[in-house]
Amino acid sequence: MLDQTRLRGDIPAYDDPTRPTPVFLDSAGSSLPPRIVLDTTIAHLRREAEVGGYRAANERLDDLAAVKSAIGTLINADPSGIALSDSSSRSWADFFYSVPLAPGDRILISGSDYASNAIAALQRARAAGAVVEAIPSDESGQLDINALGELLDERVKLVSLVHAPTNGGLVNPVAKVTELAHEVGALVLLDACQSVGQIPLDIIEFGVDALSATGRKWLRGPRGTGFLYVRPELATTMEPQRLDLHSAEWTGPAEYRLAADASRFEFWECDVAARLGLGAAVRYLLDLGPENVYAAVAANAAHLRAELPRIPGVTVRDLGARHSGIVSFTVEGVESTAVRDRLTGHDITVTVSHARSTLLDMSARRLDSVVRASPHCFVTVAELDRFLAAVADLAPGR
Repeated sequence: MLDQTRLRGDIPAYDDPTRPTPVFLDSAGSSLPPRIVLDTTIAHLRREAEVGGYRAANERLDDLAAVKSAIGTLINADPSGIALSDSSSRSWADFFYSVPLAPGDRILISGSDYASNAIAALQRARAAGAVVEAIPSDESGQLDINALGELLDERVKLVSLVHAPTNGGLVNPVAKVTELAHEVGALVLLDACQSVGQIPLDIIEFGVDALSATGRKWLRGPRGTGFLYVRPELATTMEPQRLDLHSAEWTGPAEYRLAADASRFEFWECDVAARLGLGAAVRYLLDLGPENVYAAVAANAAHLRAELPRIPGVTVRDLGARHSGIVSFTVEGVESTAVRDRLTGHDITVTVSHARSTLLDMSARRLDSVVRASPHCFVTVAELDRFLAAVADLAPGR
């Protein structure tokens, strides 16, 4: 059980008692960090200003290594398989562009795949003479396991799977996808951008070959942080498309040697303060008890999913047999951006997911956009009800 008083006290946004309490429902975008993340990040920036970036970083080498250890604990992964980056998109692309492709090879993407992933797949397919194909969804909206089985053959080199899409509460079945893909020798790259920090994620159970994630969303870390996980035994066989003196060592006039683990996917230059902040965010989650956070997020989302349909003119757009903490909806006769902007006027923060972000899924459902509410564990039921009342005021006839 989470201590709500502690949670609220740890968030600077709630410090001012003279200001009306904001309702923050955008952890799927960029969440509110706990105070320890802010303090850790700012403290290192101040130290850089005192002694310079190099010395400041050298003082924190053990702490930087501990960031990977904390992430490893969270997702049940060996830290040697973790590479830190500046975003989930960067992590995803660094792995994807390192997978060899030849004419006739096939790349499978899920129907709810993210635009950045799909664009990269199309670009590489065009350059290599490969083919990109979409895996159909089943009646619930999640990836169709039977259809996947029919699509798979030895020409499939990679399956791109989104764990929790950006535009709704769907959660895809990861372990079964991986099992089927591995039967034909295909790699599975899991986009966990919207899942890490809000739903259970176990690398060993999932069996995926690689995973990309961000720090700014459900983990509540700084912007400009993310990580890539690669199976350690796979990482040692891959050569990233880009290298520097951190990811490889210059061993002779015409020779170099790749780093021995997933750090071959990292560059030397990075935002040290932000990475330390990411480590603080992950340790904060571990201290709260991830299972407690996951349960609270699920309860908040379930409350919205149950109450929004009671409002005339409001339609919840979430798909899937299992749901995440993202709740998507539309209001009849009101553009999604107008809903967002009018809620902002009440100090209620939501965001909008447009069709261009998840083109295959949104086109199939003939949706131009949806409003996205994503309440984290620190949001109270009273705040959720304040949000519901504000949405009701926007509904037709009001």
